[in-house]
Amino acid sequence: MDSSIEKKEQMNIVIAGHVDHGKSTVIGRLLADTGSLPQGKLESIKQYCKNNSRPFEYAFLLDALKDEQAQGITIDSARVFFRTKKRNYIIIDAPGHIEFLKNMVSGASRAESALLVIDAQEGIKENSKRHGYMLSMLGIRQIVVLINKMDLIRYDRDTYDSIEKNYRLFLKDIDIDPVCFIPVSGREGDNIAGLSENTPWYRGKTVLQMLDRLKTENVDLNKPFRMPVQDIYKFTRHNDNRRIIAGSVESGKISAGDNVIFYPSGKKSRISTIESFNTAPLKSAVSGKSTGFTLEEQIYVSRGEIAVNSLEEKPKISSRFKASLFWLSRNPLVTGKEYLFKLCTSRVKAKIEDILKVVDASDLSYEENKRVINRHDVAECIIKLSKAVAFDEHEKNRATSRFVLVDNYQICGGGIITEAMDDKQNWLREKVMLRNYKWEKSRITYEQRAERYNQKATLILVTGNKDAGKKKIAKDLEARLFNEGKIVYFLGIGNILYGVDADIKGSSNNRQEHIRRLSEVAHLMLDSGIILIVTAVELTQEDLEIIKITVNPDMIQTVWVGEEVTTNILYDLKIEGPKDSEDNVMLIKEMLVDRGIIYKPW
Repeated sequence: MDSSIEKKEQMNIVIAGHVDHGKSTVIGRLLADTGSLPQGKLESIKQYCKNNSRPFEYAFLLDALKDEQAQGITIDSARVFFRTKKRNYIIIDAPGHIEFLKNMVSGASRAESALLVIDAQEGIKENSKRHGYMLSMLGIRQIVVLINKMDLIRYDRDTYDSIEKNYRLFLKDIDIDPVCFIPVSGREGDNIAGLSENTPWYRGKTVLQMLDRLKTENVDLNKPFRMPVQDIYKFTRHNDNRRIIAGSVESGKISAGDNVIFYPSGKKSRISTIESFNTAPLKSAVSGKSTGFTLEEQIYVSRGEIAVNSLEEKPKISSRFKASLFWLSRNPLVTGKEYLFKLCTSRVKAKIEDILKVVDASDLSYEENKRVINRHDVAECIIKLSKAVAFDEHEKNRATSRFVLVDNYQICGGGIITEAMDDKQNWLREKVMLRNYKWEKSRITYEQRAERYNQKATLILVTGNKDAGKKKIAKDLEARLFNEGKIVYFLGIGNILYGVDADIKGSSNNRQEHIRRLSEVAHLMLDSGIILIVTAVELTQEDLEIIKITVNPDMIQTVWVGEEVTTNILYDLKIEGPKDSEDNVMLIKEMLVDRGIIYKPW
């Protein structure tokens, strides 16, 4: 490609509209009129239509798959590239058919502006309004409305004015002020690249002129730095000891030498180098770029955390928040059901705690006190996650406020976080983040200890009824692992109660503080790389959540001992009592091997 083209400014645009309102035709015309088609493409499509006795349509330029041409609708998001003298464009084609609205959620999520197409003959449809509502929820404010197929109504100005007036009123109700309305005919090319003699009453900009007047979102560079951690890459060959924290910069800028904090853990370090593949060395990473960086002091961070410049505003951290949610599934969303919540790179289990209001996106009517959210409804609700994540409220940073909900491996809804709310663990989270921020790191890394000890640091919580035989199993497990060369330690809850907890022992109101102190002791011991076995009577899920805030959840394995589970704890393994202690020990060891905690089989 011409290097002059490569250096041009780039803009991402989503194009949306009801099925058969002419989106594909408009895109095909844009490609043809800007000379952006591959050489011979236009002629080959025309020849294809001739050979199959079909009239040529510009929409066929996008329909690369024959089955899509047969159906006559576009059913999958596609990226289309074209260029003007000013900039290069990527059009994200968001399907308008009601069955494929979910594709629009993912397609529009990366757009800076939108073209919204309405058929002049059919007028405003329900999907026209739904698409407008979703664009509003996604924070896309630069919206150009194209009233298409003007040739079918003989370029009647009254019809155009009526559609503009009614749709403008709808957009106003959802806080959108459209950039402009343009009467067009994708098939005939009216007002696409040049003003049409068929609409002498319209003297505004053409579609291409208006696109070039839209603003790119360089404002993201002025927002606080946010980079969700995608992965951590470690190199071992040729004495390359780098650990690269990789991800996509959603906003802001970071440079070598800057201090970063990872949320929700609160761990901090300083950036040593900015890394990229097959490029000259970089000093900075900016919004919109996939990047990686190394740290001066190695810390253990995991996928889903968000890297933040320590001098800038920190994100919100909670497991509860208010959200505006657009529901797409045929199955209604219900309170209490568990879904998978995805925000940036985090993946967390979630439930709808409360539905505050349900809005019909097609007419903006709403109901309160509903217990379900039906397909195509928008709801204001409170969502509760299984653990806290880092995010921004939508008015602060839309990229780190958007989320989707997944049910049975299918995206079933999407939305934005509008307000952070306190949760039960907020008091503890602040303590843990301060601890992590002040933590004095050893020169020996987590990976070095794991490699030397041939094991991963792990907390094994053995819980169950009072007389279930937890201690015997735990001590037998300790002995077995020790005899096989593992660095392992048994810690009974009494060791904590009569030592670290001596000042609060006997107080019935200090259970949370007992659990917190136990967790802090475990955190210290895990930092040394050992396998720690702890016994405690009838731990609850609430107890486990406190432990997971203090100790990395990936380092915790929970074993319930006994036939009957008497609490609500979500365990990893359930075993019988001490009658067959050796068999029970082997079951725990098998779990440790299966999960890669013990490297060598025995």
